[in-house]
Amino acid sequence: MPIIHISTHVLKLKPNLPPLGRCKPSLPPSAAPSPRRRCRSSSALAVPTREPVSPPEPPIPERIFSSGAKSGTYTPGDSTFYSLIDSYAGAGDFGSLEKVLHRMRRERRVLVERSFISIFKAYGRAGLPEMAIDWFDRMVDEFQCKRTVRSFNSVLNIIIQNGRYNRGLEFYSYVISSSQINISPNVLSYNLVVKAVCKMGMVDRAVELFREMPLRSCVPDVFTYCTLMDGLCKEGRIEEAVSLLDEMQMEGCFPSAVTYNVLINGLCKKGDLRRAAKLVDNMLLKGCAPNEVTYNTLIHGLCLRGKLDKAVDLLNQMVAIKFMPNDVTYGTIINGLVRLGRAVDGLQVLKFMVERGSRANQYVYSTLLSGLFKEGRFQEARRLWQDIVEGRCEPNTVMYSAFIDGLCREGKPEEAKEVLLEMMNKGSAPNAFTYSSLLRGFFRTDKSEKAILMWEEMENNNDFTNAVCYSVLIHGLCEKGKLEKATMVWKNMLARGFKPDVVSYTSFIQGHCDNGELKEGLKLFNEMLCQGPGCQPDVITYNILFNALCMQGNISHALNLLNSMLHQGLDPDLYTCDIFLKALSEKLNPPQDGREFLDELVLRLFKRQRVVGASRILEVMLQKYLPPKSFTWEKAVQQLCKPKKVRAAIDRCWNDLVC
Repeated sequence: MPIIHISTHVLKLKPNLPPLGRCKPSLPPSAAPSPRRRCRSSSALAVPTREPVSPPEPPIPERIFSSGAKSGTYTPGDSTFYSLIDSYAGAGDFGSLEKVLHRMRRERRVLVERSFISIFKAYGRAGLPEMAIDWFDRMVDEFQCKRTVRSFNSVLNIIIQNGRYNRGLEFYSYVISSSQINISPNVLSYNLVVKAVCKMGMVDRAVELFREMPLRSCVPDVFTYCTLMDGLCKEGRIEEAVSLLDEMQMEGCFPSAVTYNVLINGLCKKGDLRRAAKLVDNMLLKGCAPNEVTYNTLIHGLCLRGKLDKAVDLLNQMVAIKFMPNDVTYGTIINGLVRLGRAVDGLQVLKFMVERGSRANQYVYSTLLSGLFKEGRFQEARRLWQDIVEGRCEPNTVMYSAFIDGLCREGKPEEAKEVLLEMMNKGSAPNAFTYSSLLRGFFRTDKSEKAILMWEEMENNNDFTNAVCYSVLIHGLCEKGKLEKATMVWKNMLARGFKPDVVSYTSFIQGHCDNGELKEGLKLFNEMLCQGPGCQPDVITYNILFNALCMQGNISHALNLLNSMLHQGLDPDLYTCDIFLKALSEKLNPPQDGREFLDELVLRLFKRQRVVGASRILEVMLQKYLPPKSFTWEKAVQQLCKPKKVRAAIDRCWNDLVC
């Protein structure tokens, strides 16, 4: 009832008001309807129509300029223009903005710096930093508006936010060195330019700017220190970054949690968890409490070092003090557990994660699926897939591919193919990994004909194939003794412009060697040597040729090839030793036990500073009861017990104990 009385009272006061539905432009601002409201028809029978969506009108419409003078009740002042500038700048309407500014210049209105800062920000949001620079010049040349460090910082920030770091440095130098502009940088100016040079990897230049600040009466703040520390850490200059922490405290600038987090992150990436833990203690002593980022960083560092149990303990501690781990933290722990062959523990972390209201992403699920299948935990993997399908997470191509690969590992490629069809029906496109998993699955279950049929279907349907798929097909055919078909696939691969990789070459070489065509295998091997760095023979390739040559009794050729392998920087493995030991005992007359051969091999590796490779050969000798000579033992002790290596081993032990 009060509302009705008020409405009636208003109508009595203004009997000449237009009926609802008309918006009379000549109304004074106090009585004009809000431009945010749309006028509605008073007819109840009117058919509603959907009007085209138009951009929102500014708080003060342009028509006020034409109506104000006629009504005699309103005169547009400077504040009106400022409001229009803010409105058009916020909407990104640069055409209307130009009109308003042109009118202000014509009427000799006063323009303030705040309005130009709104214009700069508008061009920054539109990704047009050059226009912001242009207006920075025009504000003086055309509008006689005095520039201060505020407008300078605004434009500089826009340039840097748009990733134009070089242009930002040019603009900074141009303004600071210009006697006409007469602007001195403040702390924010330095913070912006230090950030730019750090982003460009010019950390030494950032240090110079930092040291220049006191000369310009600028005291670095916590943001300056944080930015410079982050740049130093990313360049691997951790010691310099840590020394800045002491310096800033001596200068009376107290570090924040962000400051500590930058250093902790740098130390964790370096693997120095002991110092990272000490830095956390330092935080607490300074009254700066660790936050979620601190814990997430430490957990990530522990996972990188393989300390998963400590990472899980820290996760429990984090939850106990009401900090919420993020998805990256959970994903890092789960991924680390899977890498260590502890996918079941990863499932427990996933359960812990879901119970606390976090949702695992598709990467976490695909990682767990792959890990469970690789460990032979087929039932757990299927249960997890069932949970996914029932609504935990929408499967994507990566998740489907992980499940298909797992089914093939389980020896069920037929079921995997059904999942492939389901995947395609639901709109997820298979990739090369999906197809290569299925091909590998058919070959593993002695269904090479089905693998070939599937390949033909893929080619007929123009499905995605690449060098990996060709490698899998060639390897499978050669392994099953189908060298003729493998040769056809090889030629088809070359004709379609795909370059063979190490797996393709190695598989094809093995196919020829198994077929008694050693000459062809050596020809392919020499062809490999002529390829680029990404397609050089590995120890598996060499072992195939060692075995083939030794089987034919050509031990001297095999030894020459071994020398070539050592020159290429490859170390022999257990299989290499077994091949030569067998050849020396069976193909020579009189037979040899191989002790001399392995002893010499150890010395050659030590001479080349290949300590790891030499240590492996020593282990083989001890396992086969072929004790090395005393001189070889002496050389081994000298190499393995160097002071630096002993000190590094002790440091690692202490690091394990502390962390």
